[in-house]
Amino acid sequence: MLYQSDTICAIATSLNSSGIGIIRISGEDAISFADSIFRGKNKLADCETHTIQYGHIYDNEELVDEVLVLIMRGPRSYTTEDVIEIHCHGGILVLKKVLSLLVSVGCRIAEPGEFTKRAFLNGRIDLSEAESIMDLISSNSELAMKNSVKQLSGSLRDIIVDLRDKILYETAYIESALDDPEHYDLTGYPDDLKNKVDSMICRIDDLINSFNSGHILKEGINTLILGKPNAGKSSLLNTLSRRERAIVTDIPGTTRDTLEEQITINGVSLNIIDTAGIRETDDIVEKIGVDKALDSIDDADLILFVIDSSRPLDGDDEFIISKIIDKKVIILLNKSDLLSVITEEDICNKYNKPVISFSSVSLDGLKTLESTITDMFFSGQVKSDETLYITNSRQASCLVNAKNSLSNVLMSIDNMMPEDFFSIDLMDAYNFLGEITGETIEDDLANKIFSEFCMGK
Repeated sequence: MLYQSDTICAIATSLNSSGIGIIRISGEDAISFADSIFRGKNKLADCETHTIQYGHIYDNEELVDEVLVLIMRGPRSYTTEDVIEIHCHGGILVLKKVLSLLVSVGCRIAEPGEFTKRAFLNGRIDLSEAESIMDLISSNSELAMKNSVKQLSGSLRDIIVDLRDKILYETAYIESALDDPEHYDLTGYPDDLKNKVDSMICRIDDLINSFNSGHILKEGINTLILGKPNAGKSSLLNTLSRRERAIVTDIPGTTRDTLEEQITINGVSLNIIDTAGIRETDDIVEKIGVDKALDSIDDADLILFVIDSSRPLDGDDEFIISKIIDKKVIILLNKSDLLSVITEEDICNKYNKPVISFSSVSLDGLKTLESTITDMFFSGQVKSDETLYITNSRQASCLVNAKNSLSNVLMSIDNMMPEDFFSIDLMDAYNFLGEITGETIEDDLANKIFSEFCMGK
């Protein structure tokens, strides 16, 4: 797997007005190219690695900016190449000007993800760690961030390397026994191999089973608030978001379009969508809102069905529950601070869904709602410090393929197939696991993965 060995540069911080903006350079000529536009007390080429130099950027004799320059000589750098970071003032025009000066002296603008791609190709990180960097950048909750840091530190790599080492040992033993039966005895070996493969499958299963939770941890729980007009949906949104996100009135049908808000509960992100009250209506605009609410049901991970406990159930309530009966649903008996005509027991007996008495005024039931969501999606255990979650669908697919290959080994053992059949499927599993860390990945897939990264990463 090859890449161009030229020197690349990119703006590594957000392209907006800020106090500081960073331009990153990597490659054989990184220091000399930076020297050609930098003036300081010393030439960068004469400075020690991992030092910061003060000076100015010049365009010929025109002063561009006052800067700090960080020098990191390879291999002690992110890409293992010589790396320079120019810390400018964060104006958009300043950053673009410095970047254009670097291009004029010979740098090439980096492709998206090219810095991380070079780190991968140069052996600085493996593919699972590279993907965790992107997850870390896009983390929208503390637990997602902690899980990404755990993968970046090599937790997943260590598991994969250990599994591959075990598979390789068994494959080598089989091949040796077939080539030299006088010194390697395969008597009773299939039963021994079966126990080892069972153990490997259990370990892989743990990772596969973590994907559903891991995906939620990374992307957030798509949460839809449904209910009749004036059931208290918008008040619930405001309560959960801790701000007046939605207009709340006594007039039915106030919310006519979807409102979206992202919040964090117990360290997990919820992507909340408030919807129009669902009822039969002749109002064209309100009907469009109702249709949008119903269309959103399929994409929801969780439905918060809000019922006004001060009013009896009616046909609109029955219609809503018929649409969400197969989804993960929490029923909120709202307005519990008022005189209730519906009890939790009534709803539990009728719908067989979790029911919580709730008040947006007194906040009764809020803690119960938060813990119920945690129980529903993470069995009450959302502890990133203890559990490694697989958040990447590509990695999950590789794990499933590896498990299937190992299952084929067990099938061959049960069917008393010749031992060389075992090694074929063992090596398939070995290669599938290698795709997770990038040991056996093809160039096209690597290019696709790294193209999803930010430009300066």
